[in-house]
Amino acid sequence: MINTVYGIFEEIVKKQSEAVAIIENKRAMTFQELSEMVDMIADSFPDGTKAVGIVMRHRAEMIASILAVLKTGAMYVPAEPTFPTGRIHYMMDEAKVDFVLTEMQFTSKLEDYEQICSDCSICQAAPGSETRVYRQDEDDLAYILYTSGTTGRPKGVSVTNRNVCHYVRAFENEFHPKPGDVMLQYSVCSFDIFVEEVFTSLLNGAAIAIPSDDDKKDIKSLMAFVERHGVTMLSGFPYLLAEMNHLDSIPRSLRLLISGGDVLRGHHVDNLIDKAEVYNTYGPSETTVCASYYRCRDGKPLDDGTYPIGKAVLGAEIKILDNEGNEVPKGETGEVCIFGGGVSNGYIGDHDEENKAFVKLPDGGRMYRSGDLGYILPDGNIAFLHRKDTQIMIYGKRVEIMEVESKLYQCSGVEQAIVRPFADEEGLSYMIAYIVPKKNDLKVSQVRRELAENLMPFMIPEFIVKMPQIPLNSNGKPDMTRMPVVMKEGKTYEAID
Repeated sequence: MINTVYGIFEEIVKKQSEAVAIIENKRAMTFQELSEMVDMIADSFPDGTKAVGIVMRHRAEMIASILAVLKTGAMYVPAEPTFPTGRIHYMMDEAKVDFVLTEMQFTSKLEDYEQICSDCSICQAAPGSETRVYRQDEDDLAYILYTSGTTGRPKGVSVTNRNVCHYVRAFENEFHPKPGDVMLQYSVCSFDIFVEEVFTSLLNGAAIAIPSDDDKKDIKSLMAFVERHGVTMLSGFPYLLAEMNHLDSIPRSLRLLISGGDVLRGHHVDNLIDKAEVYNTYGPSETTVCASYYRCRDGKPLDDGTYPIGKAVLGAEIKILDNEGNEVPKGETGEVCIFGGGVSNGYIGDHDEENKAFVKLPDGGRMYRSGDLGYILPDGNIAFLHRKDTQIMIYGKRVEIMEVESKLYQCSGVEQAIVRPFADEEGLSYMIAYIVPKKNDLKVSQVRRELAENLMPFMIPEFIVKMPQIPLNSNGKPDMTRMPVVMKEGKTYEAID
């Protein structure tokens, strides 16, 4: 069985070389054409390449660059060009990339790194006369995705080719993508929905359709793109589906709508259930995209208005365990623990404490303790409750409160800071930062500017409250009963990159 990403891609190219692989507004690329571009890019790499940064716009060249990295047996480290420069540098430095694949317009952000520009010489170059031989192994790393970290630093999840191939097969087993299907490529590259969009499509013979920024400016423009290009599959955060839920109609080509990355509520999709197959999914990046699926049409929301997260995907197992590692009876709350082919290699760098969530098993396998609480329903499906720790989801993306708090302490005008999560009327999380300034003339705009140097926009607290001091309780901990709470009403869902 072929168990590398590029190995499976190569087999698909042999089977359907003239089928369309990538669709953009002004061009379409066949699997053969994509394969030729992959070869051209891969052959431009220096010998011995181990890790490559990807900082590019979403287009065919980006997809080809990722596959080229994997063809050479190296791993890729993705970052959106819009990310804060400090965050991009941290990721590339910790992952020890050999160089960064980018475009001319982004070179100023990457001056400290060797760069290869896809819009310069690579994709226009003639194929070389020399045939280079590459080796891929299923246990080689495929990519590193960075998530928010409890240590105050982002943490990179190390995912192998074996992990990705496991998920490609799990997806195929449930959703049956095939030639003629078209997946929307909507997610940012640093989130594992992107992995789902790209690999489960191409490696099963389906195409991906990449919208422009104009196509993504609002839900109607996006749906026009979907209809124009016959998109059949869409995977996104609940907020995207919630926007679609308010439309009078959705494109008839859509057969599958997948929600992931955050809690799916009944009112997010109640008008979509009869128009397409709607799935709720669950899975930390540490276990490679999704660990469980739930077909919404087969059930209904729970009493709290949320959908269950379903049952383990093919090749995975989920158990609900107590603090001692014992399985709890059905209906009792415990920690969601994941076993099987998707469990990754853990975090790179100095994250020893957090790597304890990965448990080696006597049979040589690995378990991941998710830090999420849940319980098993009578029908065997799993209900998700909430996090055990300070990690929250904002706009479908994980945020560690401690990382945000750590960055606040690094702001030049801040003496003390604490960050706390709250929920709006719709049950969605937001953060309030309480800061004690070094001087009274500190401006919120200054704090936000400094935070933006290292934090993504969704990680910056929505409200910043200036305090004369942080009130403490008798245990010496911040006393939230004496802190002002800025209440937030529910509002229209919007996706933030």
